[in-house]
Amino acid sequence: MTEKSTTRRSARRAIAIAAGAGAAVGVGVLAAGVGTIFAGMLREAFRAQRAVDDGPDDLLSVPQQPPRRITVESSGGVRLNVERYGPADADGDVVVMVHGWTCNTAYWYPQINHLAGDRPVIAYDQRGHGASELGRVRPTIAMLGQDLNRVIEATVPNGRRAILVGHSMGGMTIMSWAAQYADQVSSRVSSVVLTSTAAKAVMQNHLLIPVGLPRYTKPFESTVGRLVTSSPIPVPHTDRAAWLSHYIALGPQARKAHVDFVDAMIMACPPRSRAGWGSAMGKLDVTAGLDALRVPTTVVVGTEDRLTPPVHAEEMAEVLRRNGVLRELVSLEGVGHMSSIEASVRYNELLDEVLAEVTRPEPAGSTARS
Repeated sequence: MTEKSTTRRSARRAIAIAAGAGAAVGVGVLAAGVGTIFAGMLREAFRAQRAVDDGPDDLLSVPQQPPRRITVESSGGVRLNVERYGPADADGDVVVMVHGWTCNTAYWYPQINHLAGDRPVIAYDQRGHGASELGRVRPTIAMLGQDLNRVIEATVPNGRRAILVGHSMGGMTIMSWAAQYADQVSSRVSSVVLTSTAAKAVMQNHLLIPVGLPRYTKPFESTVGRLVTSSPIPVPHTDRAAWLSHYIALGPQARKAHVDFVDAMIMACPPRSRAGWGSAMGKLDVTAGLDALRVPTTVVVGTEDRLTPPVHAEEMAEVLRRNGVLRELVSLEGVGHMSSIEASVRYNELLDEVLAEVTRPEPAGSTARS
């Protein structure tokens, strides 16, 4: 071997060693940054005041009258579990409730127990949640709107309209539907309630990461957001996991009955579905659907919502106000992301108001509230 070739081999070896060392350093820095952020989140969760144990919440009970179950087939042959509550011969607009990410139809028990005595109420499991299939195709926000369209077609009789009530990803579903079926909004829907949700940039505006962490963690915040929402890792069901659910999803003064209910519901969501829909929401932009909602629309948010903080509600309300269809922007003091559970009595009163308005004939020239 010549001296020249030996020198070249040594140079290549040095470059490889340097590259490997650089990669190791990069991985080490990433691990340190991500680890520090997760440690900060866990520290905040474990130090926070424990949930108030004041007994069960009757509104979270399984409805006494079991639903009539309908299987609705959507795109890709996916079968959706749809549940119909209320009198079979009930007249009036049909309340269609669309739950959020990692939840299922049980999320709406406080509203079903309140409304279903004399009102037709539809709740369905979003694809990949509860008893609905996920399918083989990668989840997209467009699919959410297409699934809702199939549910409306199957459950809202011709000549009647739906009152669409969506929480979190359920609100995004409604806006996705409106973007794709804008010509049907006014004829198929009488009113909309968007609860704890966002029209865009949901991953860029969450408040999960504690303030006061070292500056070097800043570049890794988006990585942590993706890991939290998009990793198909099973989550153990323990007391400490429930503390983390409380920190992420509910307000600081939440009731233990609410924390336990929400934690069990989140744990029941299959990891693959959680990750698939978490990844889809990373690309969220349903502003076209928000603009297409030309019916009275109510926006609801908790002041302590870490997942979809009030900035989203304010931005959506401004678009709706500009379009003359904002019915009301409702801010629930001290409430977190699971607002219709945490503040179920106030939320149910709000739904009563919405239902009364769509039932009552509108005076000529009336407009939505601002």
